[in-house]
Amino acid sequence: MTDNRANTAWKKWVVGALGILLLADVALAVFLWQSGVQAEQAMRADRDRLNITAKLLRADVKRADAIRVSLPQVGKDCSTFYDKTFPSAGVGYSTIESDLDSIATHAGLQASGVSFKPTTLSDRGVTELEITAQVTGDYASIIRFINGLEVSKNFYLLNDLSLDSASTGGIRLQLKLHTYFRT
Repeated sequence: MTDNRANTAWKKWVVGALGILLLADVALAVFLWQSGVQAEQAMRADRDRLNITAKLLRADVKRADAIRVSLPQVGKDCSTFYDKTFPSAGVGYSTIESDLDSIATHAGLQASGVSFKPTTLSDRGVTELEITAQVTGDYASIIRFINGLEVSKNFYLLNDLSLDSASTGGIRLQLKLHTYFRT
């Protein structure tokens, strides 16, 4: 009988230990299931974020490819602009002076006090020319003069403009322009 009691106690102990292991397995399964759900949501969020990043990168690559394809044409356009818009330094002064006189005459104004101040920009292959001039006339003529500067075949940057009344009753326009010569 002692063997039966010892076996029974041992069997109870083994059944209890197995029950505890079974409960631990169930608890572990619940824990893993919950963390799997959370991990799945985190992984979905990561996947969505990575998809958005991939789309943005693909768009960047597409834009870069389009730029690469258009670069030869942009280079040609820049060369054409440079050649057609900037006169050479050898004839630049006379070209600019005659153009300003022509614009002023067409607008019904007389240009006076035209002066030039060149600055060589050797690293860019151009000479920057600061032009100061003064024109006198009525308001409509001054507007035509400014419009003539805008539509001229030569490139002018209007940097400074000041209006004053002239002694003849008109308006005196003092202006500073910049243009460039090819060197």
